[in-house]
Amino acid sequence: MTVVVGVDGSAGSQAAIRLAAQEARYRTVPLLAVMAYSEERTLGAPATRPVSTLRTAADDHAATEAMLQDLVHDALGDQLDGVTCRTVTGPPDRALIIAAHEAEAQLIVLAARGDSTVARMLGAVSQHVLRNAPCPVLVVPAPGAAR
Repeated sequence: MTVVVGVDGSAGSQAAIRLAAQEARYRTVPLLAVMAYSEERTLGAPATRPVSTLRTAADDHAATEAMLQDLVHDALGDQLDGVTCRTVTGPPDRALIIAAHEAEAQLIVLAARGDSTVARMLGAVSQHVLRNAPCPVLVVPAPGAAR
């Protein structure tokens, strides 16, 4: 059992990480922070960039993992006990559903998009997760969002 938080690097995801950590402490379960990235490659190199400097899939994974670790640390400071970071390839909505199933999540926490109405606040990822989640989903409003 765990609490899963989706991280995308936005200011809203920082608030989601903090709230998810609070929920995990309250429930006395670990926190799993998940960040998805794409492995898709474009064919050929840009005209201004030599082929020898193209990033590999391993480079993308390492960069995403470092970014996730930094974002979690920025949100929680030194309160990282019980937090696991996982980077996955593929669409974020599916990655969160799979991670929630695998971790037997009690709760999924996501950041909202937009700033005023519910329809504008819920992006495609949030909507997909809400429809397919194996557990309750908490969508955290963006900082400064009109309520």
